[in-house]
Amino acid sequence: MNHVLCGLAANTALPSELVDRLIEIAAADADMEAADESADVYWAGDLADELADRADLSRAQALALYARVPEAGAGLAHEGRLTAADIDPVVDPATALVLLDKGRGDPQWARLLAADPVTWHRQRLAACPDLPPDVVETLAADPEVLVVAELATEASPEIAVRLAEHPHAEVRRHVAWNETTPPAVLAALISGKGLSPARKCEVCDREETPYTHARDCERTDCDLPPDASCDGSHESAVHGIRYAALQNPATPTEAAVAFAEHPSTFLRWALAERPDLPPEVSRRLAVDPVPGIRADLAENPAIDDSLMRVLADDESPDVRRSLAHNPNVPLDLLISLAATTKLGPVLPPRIATAPPAEVEELARSTNSTVRMLVALRRDLPAGIRDALATDPDAKVLKSVAPHPGLSEAQLRAMVDRHGVRVLAKVATNPDAPGTLLEDLTRHRPPVQKAFREIARHHHATPGALLACLADDRARPIAAGHPALPPSAIVELLTDDDRAVAKAAARNPSLPPAVMRDLVP
Repeated sequence: MNHVLCGLAANTALPSELVDRLIEIAAADADMEAADESADVYWAGDLADELADRADLSRAQALALYARVPEAGAGLAHEGRLTAADIDPVVDPATALVLLDKGRGDPQWARLLAADPVTWHRQRLAACPDLPPDVVETLAADPEVLVVAELATEASPEIAVRLAEHPHAEVRRHVAWNETTPPAVLAALISGKGLSPARKCEVCDREETPYTHARDCERTDCDLPPDASCDGSHESAVHGIRYAALQNPATPTEAAVAFAEHPSTFLRWALAERPDLPPEVSRRLAVDPVPGIRADLAENPAIDDSLMRVLADDESPDVRRSLAHNPNVPLDLLISLAATTKLGPVLPPRIATAPPAEVEELARSTNSTVRMLVALRRDLPAGIRDALATDPDAKVLKSVAPHPGLSEAQLRAMVDRHGVRVLAKVATNPDAPGTLLEDLTRHRPPVQKAFREIARHHHATPGALLACLADDRARPIAAGHPALPPSAIVELLTDDDRAVAKAAARNPSLPPAVMRDLVP
């Protein structure tokens, strides 16, 4: 019954006195687990987590849950249910760290935790904002690389400058990710000039050099990336630093563009995504032999119209598809791409922001793919929406079917004309009435995806939901729908599928008397 009680703990209609009883159950089982690890009980943490997430949990209940199941502290603190006065950082550093991360902890805790013997606690502390300066200094000098690297990720410019000289390459890589790192320091990291050489990396920390990590490494205790290598120059680590700096928008353009012809695919790829690409570098990347690089370049708003027209003729459909999703692609070029490239039912940014006159032009296009794309908008004028709702092409109807404001008659007409091709999309329309949804469940042949959409629809009727229970994937969704008949909800509490039973227990329409019977 553990899954049922966990579902019940998340039930928004659960009476307050039953919440109290579930807290006691979670506490009793936590005690039993602590006393006997082989005890045949469910993990109290699941139940405690569900209770901690309740929006109506009172202050007294939160304190009671924390006192009885301390493992729930982090969740309670995250939800704002605990204050600094409730926490002893020595006894429960994990919860104290959550409050520090949220800016609600005692600054003195940071000084205490900076000396915590558990590396993970110090690493977690290093990620907290607004730490006292003396704590930052302590963490910057921490003997564990992971702690200093975590600090470097969000460090102030002053600290980032210092950590860029850290002897370990992993710390420098995190400095390179940090967007507050001064541009001159990022340029030095990416070029390797102006900084003392790193003395260590994650490869030579563990292995005798020269060493290259095998792609098919079978060691279970090894977590080095494939092909990680070090011959004394920390080449893999240097590559990682450069990749991070190229991804960092604060890295100076002139330092980044030097990698346009670098032999590393990953570095050229990172460069292709930058928003500050000069035209000459963009043109170089447009003929890169790697299609993925050209595709990311094609979607980059920094490229100009002339280069877009070159990329529109690229042999790779992925490049042309990416170009169609460039927010600055000229409309005429987007229309021509729709004729030559399979774009799929994803709304391009250029069409999403098209002004009314262009929307009208797109809706009248002779190309059904163009009409399909504009039909994906959910703010169409009623006249254009209604015109698209009578389109002869099923893919256009699938795009417009979820649009708000369509009448029942329009939705039924779509199903009458195209049946299974549009039925699931019709079921997603927020204005679809319950009678239509119920009729859709009776369609032959049935459309399995439609059952899932109907099961989560707020207009679903009891009859429609009962029909959805026959579909394995829709069954857990329907089990949690408030419109499902109470008798069916009760029956589902003993379903063989635990997800279904848990959803039924979470259903707010579960009779209160049954809730009381479920809680021992």
